[in-house]
Amino acid sequence: MSTTTSTSEGPLAKTLRERLTEKYAPTELKIENESHKHRHHAPMKGVASTETHFKVKIVSEMFTGQPLIKRQRGVYALFKEEMQMHGGIHALALVTKTPEEVEKNKNNATAMNP
Repeated sequence: MSTTTSTSEGPLAKTLRERLTEKYAPTELKIENESHKHRHHAPMKGVASTETHFKVKIVSEMFTGQPLIKRQRGVYALFKEEMQMHGGIHALALVTKTPEEVEKNKNNATAMNP
C-alpha cells in the first residue's frame, strides 16, 4: 500500500488512517491535514484543535461497483462520532477510487499528452 504519513500526525489523523486501513485495505491512502487553512473561518473561532479539516485520497478494490455517494457515505460513517464532537472533524474532503479508475485516469492523461 502506498501511504503518505506525516511524522507529526496527530491523534485524529492516526484514527483516520487506522480505520480506513482496517475497513478498506487500501492500495493507496493519502491523508492531508488542511486545518491550518481554515483557522480564520468563523465556525473555527474558539476551537483549539489543530485537526478539523482533512483531505483524504483512498484507493481500494472494495469500492468496485459502488457509486460515488455510497463510497463516501461509507467513509463518513466510520467517523460519525468524530464529526459530531466539538473540536473534532469539521470537514472531510474525499477522493474515493478503485485501482482500475486510477489506472484509467493515468492512461487517459498519457493519451492526451503523448
